[in-house]
Amino acid sequence: MSAAAVRHPPLQPGWIDRPHEVAPLGDLPLESGDIIADFAMSFVTHGTLAPDGGNVILCVCAIGSTHHRLDFLIGPGKALDPERHFIICADAIGNGMSTSPSNSRRQPGLRFPRFTIRDMVASQRRLLDYLGVSRLRCVTGASMGGMQALQWGVSHPGMMDAIVALVPMARTRPWSVAMNEAARRALFADPAWPAGAIGPGWDGWAAVMRLLTSREPKALDALEAAKIPLLVSQLGEEQRRYGPHAVDWVYQSWAYDAHDVGTTSGFASTEAALASIRARTLLMAPALDLYNPQDDAEEAARIIPHAHFVRLPAALGHAAAAAGTPDDSLIDAEIKAIMQRYR
Repeated sequence: MSAAAVRHPPLQPGWIDRPHEVAPLGDLPLESGDIIADFAMSFVTHGTLAPDGGNVILCVCAIGSTHHRLDFLIGPGKALDPERHFIICADAIGNGMSTSPSNSRRQPGLRFPRFTIRDMVASQRRLLDYLGVSRLRCVTGASMGGMQALQWGVSHPGMMDAIVALVPMARTRPWSVAMNEAARRALFADPAWPAGAIGPGWDGWAAVMRLLTSREPKALDALEAAKIPLLVSQLGEEQRRYGPHAVDWVYQSWAYDAHDVGTTSGFASTEAALASIRARTLLMAPALDLYNPQDDAEEAARIIPHAHFVRLPAALGHAAAAAGTPDDSLIDAEIKAIMQRYR
């Protein structure tokens, strides 16, 4: 897969347009014993690598998202400052830009092997090896990105100085699996499945994933009940325009469902895995999250030896750790504070 072959969704307000790069990483072995053939990872970079290689930040993306997920934190004077840091924003397995069910020539569609969040981390480690990066100042992500960031701390405890995990889980809760299953069933019911989704599937998906799990009840109080069906249709249309291929999202959701840092080789429990994290860790979550239950982040912060938990005050639920929210400035300030320790 070449850079020219990467299909980028239309740029949205706030996204930073950077040249895409594609790393051909060869066959990628998976935890299951399967292999993703001819794996290639899409990524972008911001800033310049320091002569000693000590200024690298790795940004990993959320379920269904791209390397733009944390663009709201990138820029001069922001927490992820390209004038100080070399920022690598990697596209995850199955997001439609790196090798995915929708773009694989040798393993297309449902012939693609299932993968895990640890497989995502392994692919990112292979990307860093490809780039000659052996040390990270920080690894950061939101939602599934935050889950990957915590897994980085377990899988490679001596490789990074800091971890920033926004609205994460260390292990996926049954509630989150139930939300993903409801959304998958909407896509499975679409007449175009598994070739894609043309309308009903994305509308049902949007009702679950964009309207319910991404918000909390107070966030909908300003809406008139009669306008909810129209909003669902609008969200479904946005997904058709900007979102991933349906089969890609389903594969990432299966990885989401199966995740637990405690099943990493060498550990007997989630708690033991979290206790092994050596990096200074910042976890942030709202008071109520209907996708990733917020008590998981709080519990993780109590177990990780050098962790700090910050409550996001806006009544936005899972969407609190996103661009254009009242919590933007708080998120930026807290990340700056943890990065300040490693200037």
